[in-house]
Amino acid sequence: MDQIPGRATGAYSHSQSEMVSPADPNDIFLTDGASPAVHMMMQLLIRSEHDGICVPSLSTLCTLPQLPSMVAPCLTLILFLKVPYYLDEATGWGLEISEVKKQLEAAKSKGISVRALVVLSEENQRAIVEFCKKEGLVLLADEVYQENVYVPEKKFHSFKKVSRSMGYGENDITLVSFQSVSKGYHGECGKRGGYMEVTGFSAEVREQIYKVASVNLCSNISGQILASLIMSPPKVGDESYESFIAEKENILSSLARRAKTLEEAFNKLEGVTCNKAEGAMYLFPRIRLPEKAIKAAEAAKTAPDNFYCKRLLNATGVVVVPGSGFGQVPGTWHFRCTILPQEDKIPAIVTRLTEFHQKFMDEFRG
Repeated sequence: MDQIPGRATGAYSHSQSEMVSPADPNDIFLTDGASPAVHMMMQLLIRSEHDGICVPSLSTLCTLPQLPSMVAPCLTLILFLKVPYYLDEATGWGLEISEVKKQLEAAKSKGISVRALVVLSEENQRAIVEFCKKEGLVLLADEVYQENVYVPEKKFHSFKKVSRSMGYGENDITLVSFQSVSKGYHGECGKRGGYMEVTGFSAEVREQIYKVASVNLCSNISGQILASLIMSPPKVGDESYESFIAEKENILSSLARRAKTLEEAFNKLEGVTCNKAEGAMYLFPRIRLPEKAIKAAEAAKTAPDNFYCKRLLNATGVVVVPGSGFGQVPGTWHFRCTILPQEDKIPAIVTRLTEFHQKFMDEFRG
């Protein structure tokens, strides 16, 4: 609040941060959540309809997702080409550098100039950093789910930390990381607060980023205040520290239990497999549909997974999103399910899903 003129939430503020450590304040741009930050970077990176962005297909089917679903709307607002690459379901939606390289070379052969690579937090971050450095790509890192990690043996590591640990500094790799108050344990999506950190850009490019950010004058003040509170939570010794930690741990442990319950339920369904829920707020089971169901979907002129999802919605009121909306390996079908319903409602959802699926398979199995 001390950085806001008159300490009033109705005043304009700066588009860049005032105090951030250990980052350079000039590298931090305040935004109304992560989505506007992604859109801003698309505007800056894309020069013509011949430019492309490398985006993972079925991208919300990985451990710590979200960014590509924010990139997708930009396709209709800013004319550029999406250069997709597939994630490996067999390795828990892992990223294979060979797959990214193959798609990059294919794009180049078509005259597409790939400007950036959209990635999610994966174990092979070092290989991704090396790839972006070698190819001269801007690395766009979705880091909004850094608190939502549900397996003790895995931790969140920022791409900035990884690149710096590899000895790469400001002059070696260009990186944009996104953060939001909408995810994590706080989930204040309606407050529209967030920021992006841009590193490795020249002073001239940073000036252009600042100009684009300033077009909207500033991000909303309430969102800025909330982002500040989230980035500076209560510390040991503070009066509210113990209650804060208790509430935070309760929320995250509840999300982990919900994810585990749904994961186990999906894996008990006929023809359905679901990878271990390691983080974020979604599950992405693969469904192997009977040929009769696929034919019925074709007759209805819709994708088989969309056919299944609509039938599920009409029969149970449960909403899931067909994987065909994200892009998936041809011949495979998936759907996305959130873990956000209240924990005490999850058992009823599982019951509805199970009963529907059994009837659906009975109808189309023969």
